[in-house]
Amino acid sequence: MPDRARIEKDSLGEVSVPVEALYGAQTQRAVNNFHVSHQPLPPTFIRAIAQIKQAAAKANHELGLLSEEFANATARACDQVIQGNFPGTYDQQFPVDIYQTGSGTSSNMNVNEVIAQLVKRKTNLDISPNDHINMGQSSNDVIPSAIHVAASEMVKHQLMPAVDHLLKILDQREQELSGIVKTGRTHLMDAMPLTFEQEISGWKALVLQDRQRFQQSTERLNLLAIGGTAVGTGTNTHQDFAIKVCEHLNQTTGITFKPSDNFFASLSLPSAALELSSILKSLATTLTKVSNDLRWMNSGPLAGLGEIELTALQPGSSIMPGKVNPVICESVLMASAQITGFDTAITIGAQSSNFQLNTMLPMIGSNLIKGITLASNSCRLLADKALADFKVKQENVDESLYKNPILITALNPIIGYMKAAEIAKLAYAEKRSVLEVAKEKTNLSESELKKLLDPILLTKGGLAE
Repeated sequence: MPDRARIEKDSLGEVSVPVEALYGAQTQRAVNNFHVSHQPLPPTFIRAIAQIKQAAAKANHELGLLSEEFANATARACDQVIQGNFPGTYDQQFPVDIYQTGSGTSSNMNVNEVIAQLVKRKTNLDISPNDHINMGQSSNDVIPSAIHVAASEMVKHQLMPAVDHLLKILDQREQELSGIVKTGRTHLMDAMPLTFEQEISGWKALVLQDRQRFQQSTERLNLLAIGGTAVGTGTNTHQDFAIKVCEHLNQTTGITFKPSDNFFASLSLPSAALELSSILKSLATTLTKVSNDLRWMNSGPLAGLGEIELTALQPGSSIMPGKVNPVICESVLMASAQITGFDTAITIGAQSSNFQLNTMLPMIGSNLIKGITLASNSCRLLADKALADFKVKQENVDESLYKNPILITALNPIIGYMKAAEIAKLAYAEKRSVLEVAKEKTNLSESELKKLLDPILLTKGGLAE
């Protein structure tokens, strides 16, 4: 028993709870049982549960099931949780480990108990965590709904603005670096030339595709399981409860939530969360591609490609003076790897959907929230500290470009593949320019060859004339 404790009761009997705790017996049992990660659910998740509780109290009052006094007191207490305006921190008052009961019942009751205690401390109401705060609800429909509410708000207010910022910076660099030709690479080997503008346009298109995927997933993410109660039948829930809850959530969040069109599906498999996670993984893969391209282009400064120079942000070595590393790219790569790991766990979690309930919801919700946070911050970090101000090392770019034997590809339609290959091999072996060797081995004039082998023309596509 803690040094300063009070006794709380639940259906299993008495439990000793710290005096300063707002929670009650069921939360304390969960704290006692789940010593796994020592990581509680993210505050964003807790706030989303409180938003649902607030909307539920208002809905139950409008439906004649909860008195105005109880509903208003509950709504005010929910505001305290939503705003974080309560004694202690989120970790202290919502301490239940992520790895708890798979439905999230412990966290649902944790929020119920805290809200009830906040009401009791402000009023003389005899309010019950189960009978009043949880009226018309089950953990089985509250927790999946909270995942959707939290994720929808984060996508709208954090992720999409961050993606748009990344697209803005890519668009700026695309315009700034137009017309600068560089050596293309396939298999990490020299290939046909392209412009920086074209290369960046590819990055931008990939990010734009991910953005479109996020937009397309919003409709499904905004469908809520609330109203389905324990198994999807809506037992002990007013038939208009789900609609009323969504109406109140819409007012407070500015997002158009709707009741699911099939509660059995929504309770049993978190498919919208799985979809969003997969799109986060797609964005992480895009960020990985861009970050790795930048690292390769920045490699050197003497023994690498040395095409660009990323801004020096910090010393790169504790032993090698003057060394500077592409730290932003590496940070984004690690975050992207973690997002991919989150998606793998979410996928396995979604597969734990047996009969009428998924039993890995707390982990799914936590990973989804963390993934959105990592993706949002990584987009801004890569945009502002790597993409926005890297410099092109024109001398290095030109040196490799004009010595590139692959330029002979432009002559294929005129002299044939085999003859072009012979010229390329000879130019590479003798470290001579393609133009010089082609002048010797073909009947084309120097002026014709200069025109045909002009790298800038080769970036425009089409056939040689």
